[in-house]
Amino acid sequence: MMKCTKIDLPQQRSIKTPTGNKSKRSEGCGCAGIFSRLDNSLPCSSPSKMAMRFGNLPAWASEISDSIRELVLLNDPGLDPMNSGTYYGAEEECAFPSDLLWREPLFDQLIVNAYQPGEGICAHVDLMRFEDGIAIVSLESSCVMHFTKVGQPHCDAANGGKSHPPTTRIPVYMTPGSLVLISGEARYSWKHEINRKPGFQIWEGQELNQRRRISGLYFI
Repeated sequence: MMKCTKIDLPQQRSIKTPTGNKSKRSEGCGCAGIFSRLDNSLPCSSPSKMAMRFGNLPAWASEISDSIRELVLLNDPGLDPMNSGTYYGAEEECAFPSDLLWREPLFDQLIVNAYQPGEGICAHVDLMRFEDGIAIVSLESSCVMHFTKVGQPHCDAANGGKSHPPTTRIPVYMTPGSLVLISGEARYSWKHEINRKPGFQIWEGQELNQRRRISGLYFI
């Protein structure tokens, strides 16, 4: 069973941590703050509009990583924020497996990309050198990410990036400020792609208006 989790980022955050302290509300940790920080991380002179950090993340990126953990705690009633590693419910229903959620650091690698309208990513599984548990923060433009089972041919780079209809294709609608968590079978046995060419970004029968999109990917 393929399972990934999508969470909408709030404008502010406030949650009790395992230490018992309550986080202050901060615009910098919400959607607007995350956008400005990811956007500012992109090199202005680079035509590829990509930035990568591996190892020790800068303070602002570590703060976003902490926000991801807190958002999972806010949105999954089965998790106990005061007792790390405890899950009250079926483990397969957990938004992010508890063994991944409480690892330290949660993430220590970050890749930020900026995509113009029409630019996307072909179907792929993220590199095996990254561990299980990946977070994707999507900002500025709505898009549909599709998941297809590994072994199903889908994106044909030799044919202009055109897609072939797979047997199973699962769409995930990502509005600006969406957080997508991928782990387990969804991480290793399913490919994900965002085809932003004309005619492919369809949701509920309507083609989405494409703008520049910023994507922040967290790994460890």
